[in-house]
Amino acid sequence: MEATLWEADACQDTDLHSLVAEMREEISQLRREVSELRCEAGYWKSRHADAVRRNQKLQAELDQAHAEIRKLKADLFGRKSEKQPTADRSNDLDDPEDRRQANKKKRGQQPDRPGPARRDYSHLPVREEFIDIGPEACVCDRCGKPLADLGQTEDSEQVEIELVVYRRRIRRRRYRQTCNCPGPQTRTAAMPPKLIPKGRYGNSLWVHLLLEKFHSGRPIQRTIEQLRLYGLLLAAGTIAAGLKRITPLLEPIYAALRARSVQSAIHHADETRWLVFAEKQGKRSHRWWLWVFAGEDTVIYVLDPTRSHDVPEGHFPPDAEGVLIVDRYSAYKAMQQVQAGTLMLAFCWAHVRRDFVRVGKGYPEWKDWALSWLRSIRELYRLHRERQQHHLSSAEYAAVDGLLRAHVAAMGQRRDAELADPKLRKPCRKALTSLKEHWSGLTVFLDDPRIPLDNNRAERLIRHPAVGRKNYYGSAAEWAGRLATMMFSILATLKLWKINPRLWLSWYLESCAAAGGTAPSDITPFLPWNFSDERRAALSEHIPPPEPADSS
Repeated sequence: MEATLWEADACQDTDLHSLVAEMREEISQLRREVSELRCEAGYWKSRHADAVRRNQKLQAELDQAHAEIRKLKADLFGRKSEKQPTADRSNDLDDPEDRRQANKKKRGQQPDRPGPARRDYSHLPVREEFIDIGPEACVCDRCGKPLADLGQTEDSEQVEIELVVYRRRIRRRRYRQTCNCPGPQTRTAAMPPKLIPKGRYGNSLWVHLLLEKFHSGRPIQRTIEQLRLYGLLLAAGTIAAGLKRITPLLEPIYAALRARSVQSAIHHADETRWLVFAEKQGKRSHRWWLWVFAGEDTVIYVLDPTRSHDVPEGHFPPDAEGVLIVDRYSAYKAMQQVQAGTLMLAFCWAHVRRDFVRVGKGYPEWKDWALSWLRSIRELYRLHRERQQHHLSSAEYAAVDGLLRAHVAAMGQRRDAELADPKLRKPCRKALTSLKEHWSGLTVFLDDPRIPLDNNRAERLIRHPAVGRKNYYGSAAEWAGRLATMMFSILATLKLWKINPRLWLSWYLESCAAAGGTAPSDITPFLPWNFSDERRAALSEHIPPPEPADSS
């Protein structure tokens, strides 16, 4: 019986060990399955995280694309003029705190304002015309007796224009000797000087063509078509050849303007594309660049195949001093004069303002943030204008100067605080990062109230050639590009000095004709800063005074 019990216990132990082994095997298998499931869960979690990141990246790209679309629409259909308006450009964002927006007036004559005064044309010549009532009406309607002339007139005026194209027939008188002295027996009056020897076109026609093209921005072909309506048919090839002959005559004037320009203490600079349809070694395309450098009393345009820093660097002498007001284009920062510290860069607040306008237009959720910065920039302009109205040594200047410096310091502190926020969105951070990188150049005006806050002067000066570029698509040859830069420079400088370009060009080209079709040996009398008061008055005539600005 004891053996039987022992055998039963042994069987039970065997079954228990078998059960334990099975349970251990099952537990091991479950552990393997759990491990596999954990691996799969980790894998799918990582894939989900990748999908989330990819979705966030795509959403950011989509937001950026929508912002760029809104910006491009604003650029395409919005305001394009670089002219500085009386209202701030941040009005494009519909600032509710800007009272000028709520009271924005329509263009044209205002119903509550008096009409403008009639323009004064007293400087124009007068052609009198007497109109009689006729012999039939010069008698009494009842008895037929003649009417007595009172010797009086009832006067009125009309402004007319008449373009007369005529042939100047030169008839030189000839004389014969009445004596028996040896030598030629006849003598003929000298030929009047001509700008282009053996040319058929006089100075007045060349002045007209130059002003039509470079002052009015009209292509030569359109001018030829206009003159054809007056009976004058010109050959385009003859005109091109004549302009090529005139180009060297303007080079001494252009060189004198460049020498004068670099002497200014404050300069403005900008650049725009300009097409030159000429093959040049090492140049694959026809895109050149037209640069403008505006001094205090001169304006210089420079045409170059490149947009590199060599152009502004070559315009200024190596030891140039002063302030150069520019946008944030990197070529200006790479100039040797800037690197040496002799020429200081002042950056444009109008370009900074556009950064915040783009953020407000591109990202409506950040419009309030952009508007707050635009209000700060508007206040900056206001304080700067108010400071310029006072003398440096006055107490009012010191008070406004302190407010201006405190406002600039507050803007810098706000910029740094917002950049330190890790939740700041990328477009906002980009605008503030650029603001910080250019801060030293944006605050140059604090120590010199003469320095403007923006580069709008250069933007406006470059606008006229840009409009002309749309009309005649640049220049057909390199010499034509040089002629364009010289004419643009001369006309812009004459405008600064309030000189009538037609009178000046006529005087200069007549002097070139008197010199045998070459530039005068001494050009100093033709430079505006050398004019006497009498000469300046003579060259400024026939220019009506500018109309007063509407203060409303």
